[in-house]
Amino acid sequence: MKRLRVVASLALGAIALSSCTLVPTASHPSNISPTHVPFGLLGATIPGTNNGRIRFKTQPVYIVDVTGHLSPSSRIVPAPPVLASVLRQLVLGPTKFESLAGYSSALPRSLVILSASIKDGIGYIDLASSLSKLSRAQEVLAVGQLVLTAHNVGASRGIEITIGGAGVLAPLPNGHRSALVTPADVQSLLNR
Repeated sequence: MKRLRVVASLALGAIALSSCTLVPTASHPSNISPTHVPFGLLGATIPGTNNGRIRFKTQPVYIVDVTGHLSPSSRIVPAPPVLASVLRQLVLGPTKFESLAGYSSALPRSLVILSASIKDGIGYIDLASSLSKLSRAQEVLAVGQLVLTAHNVGASRGIEITIGGAGVLAPLPNGHRSALVTPADVQSLLNR
């Protein structure tokens, strides 16, 4: 009987406390005075820096469309765009809405980009693992995604891919392999 009273009192206490809340509710949003926003969060610059600012830019990345060709899709990256940050957005793959529309990526989501830079119009992309685990068609599409995305960031002469610092010959749509893959090499992969 004592056990039943304890359980009943705990249940009643739980019901009573469940109707309480620490956050007051309102039927509509309320404005907060700028004087009540701490830490300079409404300032034009980043708090704690010497006038630090971040600007963003829309940058195209190439993903695989429903027909199996490459199509551009917009991503927001810090301005000015650098190859490494744009490629990170590419590796994330299509957005949820793009996936629902049938878009995909030939690049594995587990792909790790060790470094990416551009020098004299050539993009140098160092990957942690090889793309050769993909099927030949997927590997060609993945290389195409990297080349066309890098081209829009400034790698106008193409890209060279390395795996852990060692150069590799990337597959081309024409069946050959090349150390330097140019945008002209992968034009046949575009959806026109």
